[in-house]
Amino acid sequence: MPELPEVEVTRRGIEPSLNGQAVVGVVARVPALRYPLPPDLGALIVGRRLTGVARRGKYLLLDFGRGHLLIHLGMSGSLRLVTASQPAAKHDHLDLLFGRKDRPLILRMRDPRRFGAVLWLEGDAEAHPLLKVLGVEPLTGEFDAIWLKRELAGLKAAIKPTLMDSHRIVGIGNIYASESLFRAGIDPRRAAGSVSRKRLEKLVPAIKATLSAAIAAGGSSLRDFIHSDGGSGYFQQQYFVYGRRGEPCRVCGRAIRELRQGQRATFYCAGCQK
Repeated sequence: MPELPEVEVTRRGIEPSLNGQAVVGVVARVPALRYPLPPDLGALIVGRRLTGVARRGKYLLLDFGRGHLLIHLGMSGSLRLVTASQPAAKHDHLDLLFGRKDRPLILRMRDPRRFGAVLWLEGDAEAHPLLKVLGVEPLTGEFDAIWLKRELAGLKAAIKPTLMDSHRIVGIGNIYASESLFRAGIDPRRAAGSVSRKRLEKLVPAIKATLSAAIAAGGSSLRDFIHSDGGSGYFQQQYFVYGRRGEPCRVCGRAIRELRQGQRATFYCAGCQK
């Protein structure tokens, strides 16, 4: 599933080309993804200019002045910028045409599993039920060791799935939780409420560094994720633990271990993480 780094990479990829451009057409090839597509989407945005592309957690918000188009990439979705000469493939479900009618630049949504979402929001976008329940953004100043210690107080749940709880912190998916905990030297099985302030002062910058490095590397392209230009991310080449069961730790040489937490695979080094 595209996580915060992949969604941020997508945002940065599409905004420079589309910002200030007017929508000249909409092509919807399916009536619904996870939710029904807005049936009047063309009437809502054709003729309107895109004034910005923001990210909230794993959601993109395309600002058209009178409202926002909320896009979620689901389990396997992607957004690409293509020209009209590139025919739509089987899983290309939605095209937004920008610029000139005779030579548009197309924002094309591909979603093989159709778990993504495209919704029209009017008024305060942050008040929408999908967004108002989201937790703190981990790359902001609000996310620090003081805040995290207070948030984790008394929690007996393991630290790794707690970091993945989007109601607390957004965008730290399975890969980035494992990688961040390794960088901070924290056992993923440790009770969240038992992690000391001193260790959280290592974990917070580890999370920020992991996410920032992933963004710089273009995200992780493990299955379906591709960039807006069709390229791939390469952060998977920098993994310390994720997907490396049985391989030697890059720091201490011990074999990387795997366990299941909340039906998700967790990877860690028993030598480096305590």
